[in-house]
Amino acid sequence: MTGKNKQSAWGVLPEEWKPICRELGVPAYRADQITVALHRNLAMSWQEVTTLSKDLRQTLSENFTLEPLKIVRTHTSADRVEKLLLECDDGERIETVLIPSKGRVTQCISTQAGCAFRCAFCASGMNGLNRSLEAGEIVAQVISACQLMREKPELVPFKAIGAPRPGNIVVMGMGEPFDNYDQVIRALRILNDQRGINIGARHITISTCGVVPGIKRLGEEGLQFELSVSLHAPNDELRSQIMPVNKKWPIRELLDVCNAYTAKTGRIVTYEYTLVRDFNDQPQHVAALIQLLRRCHCKVNLIPLSPVAGYSGRQPDERRCLEFLDALHKARVNVTMRKSRGKDVNAACGQLRVAEAGG
Repeated sequence: MTGKNKQSAWGVLPEEWKPICRELGVPAYRADQITVALHRNLAMSWQEVTTLSKDLRQTLSENFTLEPLKIVRTHTSADRVEKLLLECDDGERIETVLIPSKGRVTQCISTQAGCAFRCAFCASGMNGLNRSLEAGEIVAQVISACQLMREKPELVPFKAIGAPRPGNIVVMGMGEPFDNYDQVIRALRILNDQRGINIGARHITISTCGVVPGIKRLGEEGLQFELSVSLHAPNDELRSQIMPVNKKWPIRELLDVCNAYTAKTGRIVTYEYTLVRDFNDQPQHVAALIQLLRRCHCKVNLIPLSPVAGYSGRQPDERRCLEFLDALHKARVNVTMRKSRGKDVNAACGQLRVAEAGG
């Protein structure tokens, strides 16, 4: 939601600038200049775009907002993760996270303020959904991150050519992406466009709690984004206890649509599995998980639970996590263990929340 009836320039696809220029009565080549200024040079105001005439800059400023989201404050964790509290034009607040590692920065972005799906171990949904974000607000999170990287070059673990920007995008922040499908896909198309910020499709991951119609739609898009699905339990009884979405789309239906997605796109699905002590981390649970996924061409990502206020579950000890991992390895399941970072500033998996954003 942008103020004063202006459209966010960050929500405009590169190919849409030419018809906009025609409507404004300016030559079509100006569209390319606008695209370069926005997505290559990362202009933060129209006055920076000196390739355009003063009159055109004024006209654009009257119709399109260009500022990134306001950075209200930042938190830096002991392991160098940076969490940004951002404010939208209407005062709504959201969070995004920058994770530097091995010559790149991964940004975890939000798609909604809050979440309606209320997974038990996820702080984002504990107060419900405030509203969905527009495409421009989703892209503007990346622009705000770029602004911060300009101001704090120590955040960038590589020598940037031109304006620094994230190399990977994970849509794993606040909100359920497929509950805001159209705006999320528009935003990711903008971030992926070669004329734009140009983040490769295989460096963009969409994470869903298991919204079956959204997975089905994504399979029809012809896009090469990575897909991550929150599984977190090997059977319906356990999964329904921690993920209400399972009552609408149970595991069998979820796996069927994911297998169809892989068959259609050639892309394997990553199943996220958060390990919770004495709930889903026992030998019988890993055996059931192996049985469940034995015919699926997929990957499993194990995530030891991060502490979440309001959820009583605890993280298993390291030995239990490694035993679970080893059992999957021995069963020839493609599996990794994610090292969650940023816990000390509530920036790890499941810790982003509106309660923090409102403070």
